[in-house]
Amino acid sequence: MAEDTIFRIYSMSKPITSVALMMLYEEGAFELSTPVHKFIPEWKNLRVYRQGRYPNFLTESCARPMTIRDLFTHMSGLTYGFMERTNVDSAYRRLKLGGAEPGATLADMVQKLSELPLEFSPGTAWNYSVSTDILGHLVEVISGQRFDDFLEERVFARLGMIDTGFSVPGEKIDRFAANYARGPKKELRLEDDPQDSPYGREVTFFSGGGGLVSTANDYLRFCQMLQNGGELEGERILGRKTIELMTCNHLPGDADLTEFSVGLFGEVEFEGTGFGLGFSVNQGPQRAGAIGSAGEFAWGGAASTIFWIDPKEELTVIFMTQLMPSRTFNFRGQLKSIVYSSIVD
Repeated sequence: MAEDTIFRIYSMSKPITSVALMMLYEEGAFELSTPVHKFIPEWKNLRVYRQGRYPNFLTESCARPMTIRDLFTHMSGLTYGFMERTNVDSAYRRLKLGGAEPGATLADMVQKLSELPLEFSPGTAWNYSVSTDILGHLVEVISGQRFDDFLEERVFARLGMIDTGFSVPGEKIDRFAANYARGPKKELRLEDDPQDSPYGREVTFFSGGGGLVSTANDYLRFCQMLQNGGELEGERILGRKTIELMTCNHLPGDADLTEFSVGLFGEVEFEGTGFGLGFSVNQGPQRAGAIGSAGEFAWGGAASTIFWIDPKEELTVIFMTQLMPSRTFNFRGQLKSIVYSSIVD
């Protein structure tokens, strides 16, 4: 492990994708209340699951159209195939949604999703999902650029994030960490060997929800931009008020995730945690039942990585490792205890 080690950041890709689309929001390309079908016409008549199995679903109409805000907040009604909770996510697995098929693209996933029901009517519940992948597709539709090109030109190059992208070039493979998993008998096994990793090959599915690799230093530069109110070393990515909009709680009634989540999985604890536009939002140590600050925003990744930004303490913490699944050990809770207990001024 070295300072320039490259990691799979998985869902820590989500805040980066959210920032990318909000750059287009600042240009007036859409409102948060804009229906998604304005940019994805085949989604105009999405329906909600009631019963049945793929392909024989019984459905009903949505109470209202899905909005772009719903995608940002994971209140869209979409899901993940790995949830293994409902007949809808079973259909995701059968259709190999998420780039599992060679040559798959974001547009392919969007088309397949147009033929499947939502798990719930948009805006009525929270469920961790492929919503952020759809945000990446919206970046492509609105900007006219391929998503990876947009990120490289508009975000990574400007912030000096020289080792962040959807694949690892051959000359950097020796810096790419191995990824491990803990089996049911508590044995450690190699999950992804850098020497023959899919990340070393050409990518066609640019997953804004979980496809990026990065280094601790690169991600720190991204976080420092956020902590600075959208600017780093003279490069302004977003305005301060946009960052404030993204990092406040958008769950109705200032609720926490325990009140709206229909699934059990997320990269943070649900109690005392709200959700903004691509970030979890700490509602304060009393509600969360853990050390920290109200207004702290964060997210993690499947290989146990985590970051959080605490504006009150002017603090950014990034933790990188490669161990799946992310709930194997309480690295994150332990790290918070260590970091915050060291603040003595």
